[in-house]
Formats: sequence, C-alpha cells, structure tokens
Amino acid sequence: MRNQNMDVIRGLAVLGLMYMNAYSFGLFEFGYVPLQSPPFSDHVIQWVSLSVIDGRFRSLFCLLFGAGLYIQWQRYQQVEQLQKRLKVLAVFGLLHGFLLWAGDILFIYACAGWLVIQYLDASDEMLLKRGWQFLSLAAAITFLIALVDPTLTIYRDSADFLASYNASQGSALTIFVNNSVMFIVMLIALPLITLWMAAGLMLFGIYGYKNKLFETGLTKLSKIRVLSIALLLSAIRISFEYQSSLFISALKEPVSWFAALFTALLIIHFVVMLMTKHDFHFIALQRAGRLALTLYLMQTICLLLLFKVFYPHWVLSFNHLEYYVLVSGLVIFQLSFSVIYSRYFKQGPMEFIWRKYANAA
Repeated sequence: MRNQNMDVIRGLAVLGLMYMNAYSFGLFEFGYVPLQSPPFSDHVIQWVSLSVIDGRFRSLFCLLFGAGLYIQWQRYQQVEQLQKRLKVLAVFGLLHGFLLWAGDILFIYACAGWLVIQYLDASDEMLLKRGWQFLSLAAAITFLIALVDPTLTIYRDSADFLASYNASQGSALTIFVNNSVMFIVMLIALPLITLWMAAGLMLFGIYGYKNKLFETGLTKLSKIRVLSIALLLSAIRISFEYQSSLFISALKEPVSWFAALFTALLIIHFVVMLMTKHDFHFIALQRAGRLALTLYLMQTICLLLLFKVFYPHWVLSFNHLEYYVLVSGLVIFQLSFSVIYSRYFKQGPMEFIWRKYANAA
C-alpha cells in the first residue's frame, strides 16, 4: 500500500526546492548576490532561510530517495531492477544538466543511489555508521576546500558583478556553453563532496523507513533531541553570518548540512503527526509528490525561460523578497497543475517515461 505520508513529504520537498534553486538561474556561479546596502527584508528572509529552508528540502529528498530504494528492493528482492532505474535517472540527469541547468540533482541521486544499494541489507547499526561517515567526509572536504579557496564577497551593484552579468548575456549557444562548463564543475565535485553527502542522507532515510519514521514519526525522546540539535545548529549557523574569519566562513556549509538533516527529520515528524493524529490529508501535496520528477523538470523550464529568455535583467534587481514572491506563485501553479492533472492521469509524463525505459533496459 502506498505511503501517503511520503507522498506529502515528497511534494513538500520538490516544491520547497525552488526556494533554494531559483537564485541560481540568473548567474549560476554566484547564486544570490545582495546589494551593498540590502533591504531589511533581506535580513529577515536570510534568517528564515538559514533556519528552515537552506538545505532542508534537499535533505528531505535524499531521505525519501533512500527510503524509496529500500521499498523497491523489498518489492523486487533484487538490485538489478533498481540499477536499471538508476541508469535511466542518470541519463535524465546528464541531459538535464548539460542541456538545461547545471544545478541538476538527478545525476547525483543516481550515482549516490548506486552506492547506497550496496547497503540495502545492512543492519541498522551499519546504516547509521556509514551514514555519519559519508556525511562527515563530505563536510570535512567542503571545509578544507573553503579554507584553501575561500569565497570572495561580491555585491550586485559592484562593477565586477555587472561585468559578469554582461558577459553572460548572448546567444543561445553562449548560454549553453556557459551552463555546460558549470555542469562539468559540478561533476568534478561529485566524487569529492556531493556523492558522499547524498549517500549519507539516503542511508539515514533507509534507517528511518525501517524504524517507522514515515509511519509514526519520532519517539518523544528522539523528538526532543532532534529539536534541540536543530535549534542549536541553526542558531550557530545564523551567528556565523556576523563573523568574518576564514575559519568560520569555511564552517558555514558543513554546519548548514547537519542543521538541515535534523530540521528535515522534524519536518517529517510534524507531517506524519498532522496526517495520522489530526487527520490532515494535504491532497494537493500528495498529488505533487506523485509527480515529483515531472514538477522538478518543469521548474527548470519555467525558471530558465524567466531568467534566461524573457527577463534576464531580473537578476540585477531582485532581492530575496522578489524571488520568494515569484517562487510562491510557481508553487501555487504547480499545486494547481498537480490536482488537475491527477484527475485525468494516474502517472506523470516523466514518471511514465522513467518507468518505461527502466523496464526496457
């Protein structure tokens, strides 16, 4: 029987990803670039982002992906079918990354999934051990790279940023080449960082599924511990915004990862509690969760058209607030699309293609 809790969480994750990803569709290598004197709303949204958004939905997706691999393994009792699905997903990811957007996660998930399926029959202790080892390895490498090659501060109203913006404007071929170069950089980072981060989170997802996390939520004691750690790490991460040492700057991303993991666990718990104890159904999110791959690729197309074709100048004027308003509009659109589409079709177009090619492989 399909786990509706997981559908809702998946829908929340795929829609929430846009609040992180939208910044990278203007100038991918910069992400969000503030003004030298940002509006007060920038500070507020930055605090909110560091507390409940940054990395949280990516972590949710990884946890769900790991749990999904375990569910399919239970169904098929073999890894060959899983390997076929991962191969097709990897092809989708490469096409998506090279042709559309360098921030693709599909190829990362396919590669991490290939590693994770080696642990489908592992004990709970081994899942936790390897999960922490993989995540800690990725965090350590990220920290060391940040120490050796620190990120330079740049402002949107600076001459350097304007020069980069002007250089990025051009023909479709120019945009394609720039995107391909960025995706190659992301592929280089895959075996160094992102593979281990994603695989570690997926192993936690398997552990969580085996221990009924997606059915009953956290135990009372675990909830208190997870909440305390999430609050502590989020507070530490926010405090780092007001410190300028190289050491602290290098710690920002690793701390964000661990804060994101514990916050994601809380999100799962609260969704499960609302659905099982308080009879919430979140029908629109359920529908979105069943169309996650279709919606993810749709987001890329929408944001690519907006920031690369119709309104490339938005990257010069948008503050955090404008990005959030835009993304919220797209979220409403995708929720509406999911509900209407699901009245007529049981499966999303990309989900159908994925399954068809996986079965034919």
